[in-house]
Amino acid sequence: MKLRVGLIGLGANWESRHRPALRALSDRFEVCAVCDQVALRAEQAAREWNAQPCDGFRALTQRSDIDAVLMLAPQWYGYLPILAACEAGKAVYCANSLQLDPEQAKLVKKRVDEAGIAFMTEFPRRHAPATLRLKELIATRLGKPRLLFCHARVPAEQQAGRPGCYPSSTNDLMELVDWCRYVVGGEPTSVVGVRHFSATDAAADDYQMMSLDFAETTAGPGTSATAQISCGRYMPAAWLEAVAYRPPAALQVACENGIAFIDLPATLVWFDNAGRHQESLESERPVGEVMIGQFHRAVTSLLRNAAGLEDTYRALTTVLGARHSFDQGKRVFLEF
Repeated sequence: MKLRVGLIGLGANWESRHRPALRALSDRFEVCAVCDQVALRAEQAAREWNAQPCDGFRALTQRSDIDAVLMLAPQWYGYLPILAACEAGKAVYCANSLQLDPEQAKLVKKRVDEAGIAFMTEFPRRHAPATLRLKELIATRLGKPRLLFCHARVPAEQQAGRPGCYPSSTNDLMELVDWCRYVVGGEPTSVVGVRHFSATDAAADDYQMMSLDFAETTAGPGTSATAQISCGRYMPAAWLEAVAYRPPAALQVACENGIAFIDLPATLVWFDNAGRHQESLESERPVGEVMIGQFHRAVTSLLRNAAGLEDTYRALTTVLGARHSFDQGKRVFLEF
């Protein structure tokens, strides 16, 4: 079945991820309409796909020739296209980082549940070839995760958020939290948060760290995992060499029977009693194709799939829990 989709926003990953994925999966997707806050950009993309440019996201979601919407960029309208898609009964693929406060997150979750639509959030780290291979090794060779060390280094200029919204550091941390949840296969039960505030902007932080505890009841019998997650934004984007200099492994996982190191998107090095093993997974399908393909299955399946919304909600709850931990100076227990 070919899905007729409308594009809402063409972001930084359009040329490198979403456009190639839609081209590769042209037997499953037909782009019928395009909306962007820059009208000229929408018109250009519409011509390329033989689609119709739309003046706004509401007009796009109400079109009868649209089965689903792909939100591909964070723009002024925030989460409003999701609510419009719910009203129209259209499935949603959300590639942009939603900057929501807790009440907004509850509202979006409630509307999606009531509409009964398929919803998928784009979490590239969990779909990367190296991550999928690590999950296989955990099931077959390495055993259950015990300790996880997850790091990200982001240029400082990327942290600025819109007024009234959480900064982009929240979105960075949400994806790291989801990554650890996915690798462990369970939910964190408590969190401790640490923040360091910028010397130039007292309202912004340039480093955040959190420690997540995964209880035995959520990660499986006999398993208790701890994840340390950090995100630093203390290097100016102009310092390109410094930003890229000796970065730590994006994810290090100590398991029952070995240890693994991931460098995204496709490099995995792991050790067990037999020694060192290095795998390069460059020949695997690109992450964009994998995620768009999963969305197609979610929409066409007879079973409703809104797991991506639940993943987003739980990751946001965890990150905000870490902020409360810092403010209160104590561990915060999580309730989803």
